Amino acid sequence: MTGRSHNPYGFWYRLAAAIAKPVLFVLVKRQWRGHEHIPAEGGFITAVNHISYFDPLTYGHFQYNSGRPPRLLAKASLFKIPFAGTVLRKTGQIPVHRGTADAALALRDAITAVNRGECVALYPEGTVTRDPQLWPMVAKTGAARIALTTGAPVIPVAQWGAHRIVPPYARGGRGDRRVRLVPRQAVHVVAGPPVDLSRHHGKDITPDVLKEATEDIMAAITALLADIRGEQPPAERHSVRRFPRQQAG
Repeated sequence: MTGRSHNPYGFWYRLAAAIAKPVLFVLVKRQWRGHEHIPAEGGFITAVNHISYFDPLTYGHFQYNSGRPPRLLAKASLFKIPFAGTVLRKTGQIPVHRGTADAALALRDAITAVNRGECVALYPEGTVTRDPQLWPMVAKTGAARIALTTGAPVIPVAQWGAHRIVPPYARGGRGDRRVRLVPRQAVHVVAGPPVDLSRHHGKDITPDVLKEATEDIMAAITALLADIRGEQPPAERHSVRRFPRQQAG
């Protein structure tokens, strides 16, 4: 499925895959479902939960194998890392300048990419979840804004297992963030059907509309994750504003 003519993999994408995929094959047992929901043509958005600093690699591997390479919104500081920053730029990833006058440029670039027929991938939560049980948190509205501005579909993606390789935060107050390379871990990545945002179409893109559309997106991701985990998610979504110091446990 790779190498489609409308968005072919270039040298830098192939180089990144050649470096990352052998490592991922060693560390990860792939449990992947839902590639049939990835659009074959046209621009779209993927909205992904975030449980570990390792999961951009596992999600990226999943998306790469779908044949539609993602343009991931990533912290601008990552683009300053030697070689890694070069790869991010050359593969078309989009820097997010948080807390600066340039913060809006990421949304502008994402909208442009979607309108060009590309896949733009976002972590709507904006950071690794702080929920104690690693459920999706209250999210930012960027994915909803891009979707409602462009009319492009939003594909929800849930992943689980990468946190066992690279734990997200210190646990139990002991600072246990040890990377665990063995044994090989099962990592689930599941894409679902497009989120139904039709009730928001034709409305002005107000803060309330963005909030409701964002919750529709997060509900779809959470439902996929609940199916993977075989567990019931909490009734109330965790909020960093309400619990700024609470750590994942």
